[in-house]
Amino acid sequence: MRERQYLQVLHFDTLIDDARHNSDLTFAKSLGGVINLSIPIVLPVSLEDKEKLSDTNAIALSYEGKRVAILRNPEFYEHRKEERCARVWGTTCAQHPHVKMILESGDWLVGGDLEVLERIRWADGLDQYRLTPLELKQKAKEMNADAVFAFQLRNPVHNGHALLMQDTRRHLLDRGYKCPVLLLHPLGGWTKDDDVPLDWRMKQHAAVLEEGILDPKSTIVAIFPSPMLYAGPTEVQWHCRCRMIAGSNFYIVGRDPAGMPHPETKADLYEPTHGGKVLSMAPGLTSVEIIPFRVAAYNTKNKAMEFYDRERHNEFDFISGTRMRKLAREAQNPPDGFMAPKAWKVLTDYYCSLDKNC
Repeated sequence: MRERQYLQVLHFDTLIDDARHNSDLTFAKSLGGVINLSIPIVLPVSLEDKEKLSDTNAIALSYEGKRVAILRNPEFYEHRKEERCARVWGTTCAQHPHVKMILESGDWLVGGDLEVLERIRWADGLDQYRLTPLELKQKAKEMNADAVFAFQLRNPVHNGHALLMQDTRRHLLDRGYKCPVLLLHPLGGWTKDDDVPLDWRMKQHAAVLEEGILDPKSTIVAIFPSPMLYAGPTEVQWHCRCRMIAGSNFYIVGRDPAGMPHPETKADLYEPTHGGKVLSMAPGLTSVEIIPFRVAAYNTKNKAMEFYDRERHNEFDFISGTRMRKLAREAQNPPDGFMAPKAWKVLTDYYCSLDKNC
């Protein structure tokens, strides 16, 4: 992003179409209106690189020695890190994993006109899942989808997640849609060290489909290439907008989306319900309907994941992610009905792979 775009996103969580550098909102609306964009897309550089490149008209961007894009007519501007962190994350705590990366990055930002030379491939065995927004739209069209509902996730799928997705599909069928399709769109960029890596998550998702917990015939599995920012309600707008661009017209919001415990206090960094509330009133997301999150927990009486009923509170066991990971690390089985057996096996195999004595 150039500085003008960066400031719009940082201060307004939107990007006004200013192709003619016209800041008049009426003009912007005539071109399609305000675009929801809550996360600045920037490239930090060092002072040394800035001084070396300031007089050039084009900068080559490379990955592992291969040129992948050209940044033309570059513009350098100050990287005010504390301000960026405070506005996007609501905290400048250096122990927050993404804030830490920003504080350690370059003191300048460079933006410009980006020309991508060819499709980027990671050659990690997962490129078949990295579909562009246009390809996702085409895939849904080929499946005769008359509704696409997206689910954002960065964790393995347990039966509580599946219940929410199954229930959403039933509601859409009840509303008259003939062929609602699920976009299972796991996040594929950087995540915290204690999150399950992408390749293992993709194996786990494949096992969920293989066991029929989710219907392969009405599900598109693709990788969402964004890094995880753990920026709560600010980030969840980015997640929703990207799925909207890819053709989704329904978006399932989870509990505390894009949230995490505060690195110091261990309390929720963001109020868990604010993600859904923010999405319900965010500008520029008019073509997508938000599906509210329903809490699912393990019913010890029925031995299944069910939607929580306060009146039957004593029947429910809330199995946290921490507890799930502990069980998997120790190669123990979860309660019957918590996760598809083959999917659980993938998870235990992952933690076994980390143990030299396994």
